[in-house]
Amino acid sequence: MGAMFFLHHSSDGENGEGRKRRGSHMAHNSELMVDPRSGFCRSNSVFHSKRNPISLPQKEFIDVTTFISSRPHHGQTAFIDAASGHRLSFYEVWRAVDAVSSCLADMGIRKGHVILLLSPNSILFPIVCLSVMSLGAVITTTNPLNTAREIGKQIADSKPVLAFTIPSLVPKLAGSNLPIVLMGGEGNTPAPAGVVGSLEEMMTREPSGKRVGERVNQEDTATLLYSSGTTGASKGVVSSHRNLIAMVQTIVNRFSSEDGEQTFICTVPMFHIYGLAAFAMGMLASGSTVVVLSRFEMDEMLSSISKYRATCLPLVPPILVALVHSADKIKAKYDLSSLQSTLSGGAPLSKEVIEGFAEKYPSVKILQGYGLTESTGIGASTDSLEESRRYGTAGLLSPSMEAKIVDPGSGKALPVNQTGELWLRGPTIMKGYFSNPEATTSTLDSSGWLRTGDLCYIDDDGFIFIVDRLKELIKYKGYQVPPAELEALLLTHPEIADAAVIPFPDKEVGQYPMAYINRKAGSNLSESAVMDFIAKQVTLKLITQPPLSSTYLM
Repeated sequence: MGAMFFLHHSSDGENGEGRKRRGSHMAHNSELMVDPRSGFCRSNSVFHSKRNPISLPQKEFIDVTTFISSRPHHGQTAFIDAASGHRLSFYEVWRAVDAVSSCLADMGIRKGHVILLLSPNSILFPIVCLSVMSLGAVITTTNPLNTAREIGKQIADSKPVLAFTIPSLVPKLAGSNLPIVLMGGEGNTPAPAGVVGSLEEMMTREPSGKRVGERVNQEDTATLLYSSGTTGASKGVVSSHRNLIAMVQTIVNRFSSEDGEQTFICTVPMFHIYGLAAFAMGMLASGSTVVVLSRFEMDEMLSSISKYRATCLPLVPPILVALVHSADKIKAKYDLSSLQSTLSGGAPLSKEVIEGFAEKYPSVKILQGYGLTESTGIGASTDSLEESRRYGTAGLLSPSMEAKIVDPGSGKALPVNQTGELWLRGPTIMKGYFSNPEATTSTLDSSGWLRTGDLCYIDDDGFIFIVDRLKELIKYKGYQVPPAELEALLLTHPEIADAAVIPFPDKEVGQYPMAYINRKAGSNLSESAVMDFIAKQVTLKLITQPPLSSTYLM
């Protein structure tokens, strides 16, 4: 069976707090036999993180803003606007947060009130979020590209009492009757109807020394971000201060560096958990500098790396692929010598992309991350190039995170190397969906397990591999066929440039898998050749799935 280690759960500290929150699923002072290689516990079929656990504050009453501001670091510059070069020092950030918090309190904003933030990326974005949360009020963000109707739907659901936005987006709030605070208003330009102030004016006010804030419990709600969830329409994800504090601790531990201060390029949207967690809060707590791009533009991103000597570039896989394909032109035009690492999220990277990037940018290591809005952006990660070279993996479980692989049909928890739905449990898992008990119950069980909706397996070394989305499975004669797995097989063919597999309805078998295929230039690949190729691949891999029923070649 191999070596085992004993996982001891003490009656105090972080584990004790986590156990109190999750209920009595684990007795005090219990010892569990855990395989040190995979992290799998045979006695309860739970996978445990192999990372060092995070520590959480023992104070019951502390908000995430206070927690971040109290962390020691040696950083000087907190945020830089990539376009203008305007900088905010850590002192200026925290003074602004204090001033804006005082103004909001004077306006009657109280604990539990929801505040809407409608804005593109900005160095002011974190100031609004941190100010709101310091009062125990709740921040809800929305995509500035959303239509007025989509934003109105979120407003009707979350019921905010105040909105922060930029002048050009004010029309999208028309009809909401929300009082508006403008961000980045132009000098003497008349304020639109409904505007009650400007963020810049709030930031210049003297903070009130007499203000007595309401006590904020770690379990109080801090953010209300909207997500499609594991299935269905967009829902409000309720995250607590404790969730955010645990997220911050995870990020700080992951990016703590002995090589001095780090400079990150923020290309991902701050209204999304990825941007909000990492850049509006996590990097601030670590003492790092964040260079903020208002929107993604390849030239501006590359110029900013050179101009501000950035050390880390978080991005999504398509941008990483573009960096590989255009590497020679990029390196001829831009100085990327300061770059030490890239952080990719959204989908696991293939061997070809990882090795292609390592070849073109040998001094830059690739890190990957996996998380959901429902898990406050935390779930799994690769923290070195060596770990990323476990091709196709989402990484090892994040610190203090537990996982189960559950058979979707029987509900049985599975051991290593068996595919099922990934369930996660830990201090970053959401409280639930806002005003939606049915969706909450279907996603969170009574013991705090989050059903991710991702079909995964965990290998002998504890690495998570995502096979497909549970709801995207093709149902063929009772078999569950993951389209992503068939797509991956198709892409190994030397004459196939791209492929997509979809379900095709059939009265007798339920659904057939059907592929749309884009041939590489000059290829005369036939439909029958594709069918034969897949049939051989499926047979060799002993997968109990049918071959493709048909293909559409382009």
